[in-house]
Amino acid sequence: MKPYFAFQWHITDECDQRCQHCYIFSENACKRLDSMTFKQMEDTFYNCLDLCEVHGRSPYFYITGGDPILHPDFWRLLELMKSQGAPFTILGNPFHLTDEVCARFRSLGCEKYQLSLDGMRETHDWFRKQGSFDITLEKIQTIKKAGIRAVIMTTVSGTNLDEIPAIIDTVVEHKADVFAFARYCPTSEEKDVGIEPMRYRQLLAECDKKFKEYKARGCETYFNKKDHLWTLYEYETGEFVIPDTTKPGMIYGGCNCGNCHLTILPDGDVYACRRVQNSRVANVFEDRLADVWVCEMERYREYTKFEKCQKCELLAWCRGCPAVASGREGNFYGADPQCWKEI
Repeated sequence: MKPYFAFQWHITDECDQRCQHCYIFSENACKRLDSMTFKQMEDTFYNCLDLCEVHGRSPYFYITGGDPILHPDFWRLLELMKSQGAPFTILGNPFHLTDEVCARFRSLGCEKYQLSLDGMRETHDWFRKQGSFDITLEKIQTIKKAGIRAVIMTTVSGTNLDEIPAIIDTVVEHKADVFAFARYCPTSEEKDVGIEPMRYRQLLAECDKKFKEYKARGCETYFNKKDHLWTLYEYETGEFVIPDTTKPGMIYGGCNCGNCHLTILPDGDVYACRRVQNSRVANVFEDRLADVWVCEMERYREYTKFEKCQKCELLAWCRGCPAVASGREGNFYGADPQCWKEI
């Protein structure tokens, strides 16, 4: 059991962008924009702390939206979290970041601010909106100047796959503190990420080479190998070795769904994973999360149900991305579409 528990908390759907790959609008283009009241946010916050107290975890919050800063009670929420010593990261847009705003973030305990970069200028601005690419890069230094770690996250699909190496160069050039990427998860309207398995392995090899070259040159950007297929890649290259102390039935790594993560949406719905469309397990306004964790979430911990992974020696360490598998076939336990390993 991991010592922490992460809450990806969407406090509002309000946003300055309408991204091509946004999950909020993927199922219903006419969706009403939801937003929590302050009382609901307060109750939700203490519900999360209760889960952690009951199950012996340390809470960590990822405050997001939409763009969370657009919520009218955004600053009140951060003040509440600071009063309870709750650590958090903000996942948002670059458009409202100033020196003053970022300094206020830091004074209230913000540790990291995550921005998205989903291609080079033309591709990124197509995904998000005109001018987004340039202002995203500009605001990296605004974030860092306040003493907050600037994180750049990329959503990879067939559309931007070939641009990932150039994105890495750009992120390093602009001195982001952390860079990571994860694959786009298809919705009910789409069934494929648009990447063949061996092409994805080739991408990992290309990125691994770049990461090592930058590290050898003293680059300060931390490359977070977020996608769990990195474990398979490093197993094949010899960088990951299964420890001799591995115990049968234990889970040591891989997807956090089912062991240390929940997503909360602005309407109170609780999802096992935001990227798994059919993973609603409760409503935070009605249910005690501490009870939900040991009841409704149990089905996401049935690791022997993974149809391909259960036959693999890396079951306890990898399992690919169940969200991508779920988006492809509607089956959380199905094979990861980009896994190239022959079983």
